[in-house]
Amino acid sequence: MKVSLQPILSDSHLDATQNNSQRQLSISLAAVSEGNERLPLNLCLVLDHSGSMEGEPLRTVKSAAIALLEKLNPSDRISLVAFDHRAKTIVPNQEPSDIGQIERQIEKLRADGGTAIDEGIKLGLEEVSKGKQDNNSQIFLLTDGENEHGDNKRCVKLAEIASENSITLNALGFGKHWNQDVLERIADTAGGALSYIETPEQATNEFGRLFQRAQSVGLTNAHLVFELMPNVRLAELKPIAQVAPETIELPVLNEGTQIAVRLGDLMKEERVVLANLYIGRLAPGRQVIANVQVRYDDPVAGQSGIVSEKVPVFAEVQAAYVPSPNPEVQNAILALAKYRQTQIAEAKLQQGDRVGAATMLQTAAKTALQLGDNSAATVLQRSATQLQSGEDLSESDRKKTRIVSKTILQE
Repeated sequence: MKVSLQPILSDSHLDATQNNSQRQLSISLAAVSEGNERLPLNLCLVLDHSGSMEGEPLRTVKSAAIALLEKLNPSDRISLVAFDHRAKTIVPNQEPSDIGQIERQIEKLRADGGTAIDEGIKLGLEEVSKGKQDNNSQIFLLTDGENEHGDNKRCVKLAEIASENSITLNALGFGKHWNQDVLERIADTAGGALSYIETPEQATNEFGRLFQRAQSVGLTNAHLVFELMPNVRLAELKPIAQVAPETIELPVLNEGTQIAVRLGDLMKEERVVLANLYIGRLAPGRQVIANVQVRYDDPVAGQSGIVSEKVPVFAEVQAAYVPSPNPEVQNAILALAKYRQTQIAEAKLQQGDRVGAATMLQTAAKTALQLGDNSAATVLQRSATQLQSGEDLSESDRKKTRIVSKTILQE
């Protein structure tokens, strides 16, 4: 398994007469298989079975979990943790050799008690760690409520521990009453996806989508490493973000003369990272402004800390500047703008500025249209219109707005 790495500048031409130029650097990455090998999956399902899951919600979640069992390979591993205001192991980490027995344990789940998400995550980490060797370790956390018996800061700390140990934590919010800020932070911190299951019948599809994504992981513990040339620097505020498959602000790690961001899993699906650069005055001609490479683990090969070859980023410095914008990078810039505009709108709404929030949501809707993301534009514009008409946004509206801001939903 190898890394595909392609850096592209928003405009590869620079004006030699300018003291400073700003450019966005888009980096596309993917795991490239040299054969048909698939990284074994070490999956832990952490499921909320609190009292609010009574009836159809819990029945459909159990059905969705059982459906995943049929997709496991003999080389995979599975475990299951259930939590209310406490957590317990229902299926200890094991090979899926006796699917029937595992299904019977899942079917025994009953709804009861409150919600302590951190207890579920803690026990899930313990279970997945038991089978974590030369594989792709994933946790699917599903909850339908607030963490009223738990500690949200502890949830984020546990997500950090997951990230440090190359365990990806995906968060699925079920229904309308889960805390989107907490689940998003958990997923973003641990390199996972945030998913919204609005109605019970969507559960199987969402579990299946995340499972398919997990199966496409080829490399783990990936870091994108930048070596910037003299006269080149990152923007000081929010310098690097992932924009596909979903938008996440990435914290910068200083590694001596280099800068890195942690990516976690690399999938066969393309991942796109956007860096905001400021470039000082350079002499005319073809100049290298940066080198990029990836440091990663290859569990199939049993190797860690592998470093890819450096890929140079070139700019053409012109005495007579002729712009050369790249449309692919412009789309990445729009995707990030849509996300940040929606964040500003949510902040304004929390401050009681409904007019300002509606205006920013309209701006985000226009950005989505420019991007060709018509589904997101519809959701964002509908929320803006509701605020303008004096209506409050429902919990469902807020969650849909957050999800479409993070993901490009092509029709």
